[in-house]
Amino acid sequence: MKSADLAGDTIKGKYYLATFQVGVPFSTLVIRAQSDPAGLASAIRAAVQGVDPTQAVSQINTMSNMVSASLAPWRFVVTLLGVFAGMALLMAGLGLYGIISYSVAQRTQEIGIRVALGAQRGEILGMVVGQGMRLAGAGAGIGLAASVAISRLLRSQLFQVSPFDPLIFTATTLVLIGAALVACYIPRRATRVNPIEALRWE
Repeated sequence: MKSADLAGDTIKGKYYLATFQVGVPFSTLVIRAQSDPAGLASAIRAAVQGVDPTQAVSQINTMSNMVSASLAPWRFVVTLLGVFAGMALLMAGLGLYGIISYSVAQRTQEIGIRVALGAQRGEILGMVVGQGMRLAGAGAGIGLAASVAISRLLRSQLFQVSPFDPLIFTATTLVLIGAALVACYIPRRATRVNPIEALRWE
């Protein structure tokens, strides 16, 4: 059972003693309610006072609130990691856009020759996008293999989540490939290269 922390409880076990054998300084009462449990605080206090007026009732809380409080630090870390992952994805997209733009600029003369020989804009765009997607696909493949290899190190930090979740790996790969596709498609000026200017380019 999870006693102190739902995600990282270090307590290995529990044992129970008879109240008549060993007195305890406090007790915990668990109540199942069919209605909203938050509105039963006064009724619970009244029931306890009716049995023993000297008993104090404190720390009345719902199970959902206790679970949320136990997972709050982990949710904060996950949110922080999500923000950093979004920033990393943005930087990767900008970097890929810069690489593709530079590559297109370096191949201006080649593209001009292709256009002069009758290449269509769709063919030029396909060449540029294909080159970028091959690079992004190779990077995604290497990253996916590395993620699977090191995911075992994260097993102790995961709660009810398998380190080899196919949905997570697939979604992450698709997001990265999508970002790469957008980054490759943005520099469409390659399809508008003037052959005369490109042939004069040095």
